[in-house]
Amino acid sequence: MSEVWQNQSALPGASATGFARVDEIGLRGAIVLRGDLSSSAVKNVATGIGGVDMPGTLGINLVEERAVAWMSPDELLLMMPYAEVDVALGQIHKTLEGQHYLAQNVSDTRAGFLVSGARAREVLAKLTPADVSPDAFPKGVVRRSKLGQVPAAFWLNDEGDIEVICFRSVAQYVFDLLANAAKAGSEVGYFSIPD
Repeated sequence: MSEVWQNQSALPGASATGFARVDEIGLRGAIVLRGDLSSSAVKNVATGIGGVDMPGTLGINLVEERAVAWMSPDELLLMMPYAEVDVALGQIHKTLEGQHYLAQNVSDTRAGFLVSGARAREVLAKLTPADVSPDAFPKGVVRRSKLGQVPAAFWLNDEGDIEVICFRSVAQYVFDLLANAAKAGSEVGYFSIPD
């Protein structure tokens, strides 16, 4: 990747406000770790770097900038502060040496957004075929689906806001989708919002 794009988020400071708020998250460290998820070595290195317990199928465990997300039967997404990725990769390579695995820094290939407010769930419901109702999409669940025409993953953070990640190459498209779906006056009112 060109050094021009490294150390800079996709849409620095992008923000939109309507019936929900959409903000670009900024730089976040991200490592894709593929391997045997039942392996104690894989679990230990993932949870050690993530600082959280190993999630189950379709799960995500997170604390602030650190997370371990289940992405597929042989894939995890490890998230951490951006500056810690190289050390984390070194730790993975050292711990899993001799085992079949793949670990790749994908920090500069992803963009992230935060959809916040009482109606944040409604913003996503307008854009994805995934069920984002409270029963189907509680805290601790990660969804890989589409937003409009592009792949994305999303989950609820500790505050109950929705974090969205997508490929950096479609960051503007995803931001525009989210901002348009959150425009004041376009509320659908499908989910009951507590007072």
